Amino acid sequence: MAKSNHKNKKSLRARFLAKYRFVVLNENTFEEMLSYKLSRLNVFMIVSISAIILIGATYMIIALTPLKEYIPGYDSTAMRRQAINNTYLMDSLQQQLLLNQRYISSITDALTGNVDLEDIPSRNVQSEIDLIEELDFSTNQQDSILRAEVAQEDRFNLFETAGTESNFTLFPPLTGVITQGYDPSENHFAVDIGVPEKTPVKAVSDGTVILAEWTTETGYVVIIKHEQNLISVYKHNESLAVNQGDLVVSGEVIGFAGSTGVLSTGPHLHLELWSDGYPINPTELIEFE
Repeated sequence: MAKSNHKNKKSLRARFLAKYRFVVLNENTFEEMLSYKLSRLNVFMIVSISAIILIGATYMIIALTPLKEYIPGYDSTAMRRQAINNTYLMDSLQQQLLLNQRYISSITDALTGNVDLEDIPSRNVQSEIDLIEELDFSTNQQDSILRAEVAQEDRFNLFETAGTESNFTLFPPLTGVITQGYDPSENHFAVDIGVPEKTPVKAVSDGTVILAEWTTETGYVVIIKHEQNLISVYKHNESLAVNQGDLVVSGEVIGFAGSTGVLSTGPHLHLELWSDGYPINPTELIEFE
């Protein structure tokens, strides 16, 4: 039995290594044109290597050339580029949506007075002034030399900017007696100025009217957006002289004081100032009397 198995193995190996002659003859003259000595093992190796080369070449052609875009189900370069652009656009829209939500939230807070006291910065205008007064503005020798050099250069500056600074000042919307002051502890983020009915109410600064509507609680309301992210709110008006989207200048009449809205107890102006979503005490910036 062992001899039989050994004999079969030898026979199988002999068949793989047996030499054959591959001859190409001329059909008419039977002249030998080509002649190769091959074995079954040689043929197997040649076919295997050829298949590997063919598969590799096909993969390289498809993977490294635009031909892959013609394969059904494969995303084209233009489609992938559009997907990337859509991703960037979606991210930009999300950022803009977040900014709009914050802006709308600040407007809502200005209308409702719904502000958490812990969110209000403790520093106010007076504290900023006190901080500035504590600074040391005395000059030393290096400062004097630098100022002299800058002054010399400014003599030849074609774009002279001296005197172009703009001071951001607020115009009194009206004059009268403050009947209720700014008191965040009572959720009163405004000052109430008692005035006769139909007293003209003026814009505190240049800006754009972003709201001019009637509300049940505060009557006719005007909200104006100014420079430096400042928002002014005027409530309980008898009537309005502006519409949403109007551009106004400092001191322009925007309405007339009254006692409209269920929260009003008499003719007055309810004035609020907001900066970056936080209330500001109007008396720190405006003289009402």
